[in-house]
Amino acid sequence: MESIQVNSPGELPEAAQAILDNLRGRTLVAFRGPMGAGKTTLIRALCDQLGVTDTVTSPTFALINEYKDAEGNPIYHFDFYRIEKLEEAFDFGYEEYFYSGHLCLVEWPEKIEPLLPEEGVMTVGIEILDKESRLITVD
Repeated sequence: MESIQVNSPGELPEAAQAILDNLRGRTLVAFRGPMGAGKTTLIRALCDQLGVTDTVTSPTFALINEYKDAEGNPIYHFDFYRIEKLEEAFDFGYEEYFYSGHLCLVEWPEKIEPLLPEEGVMTVGIEILDKESRLITVD
């Protein structure tokens, strides 16, 4: 497990690159942290590192946003905060995304925990230290 302390938004690109360096072939990244911890902000920094030119926003109502990296590969960004039942994830065909081999960035994975693959999932935890500082753990 790697821990990264981020003390300002200006340090996010380095933290994002450290996360990408730890992927080691994994394509599903589960972001865990309380409301307001900066999950979407960190995902935006990851997408910047990957050359995404689209606007990266939380897909709270749509559940999923799709972006393209610098090579044109899809990146899928999920936000399961509003999901009430697992069936809602089945309704939009989560398997097609999770098992596509393309990068899937998942906010609020605890809402769909039973659907996450048993192996190959990177967990990124975000702990609020103070207004600007976060402790990011990568496992």
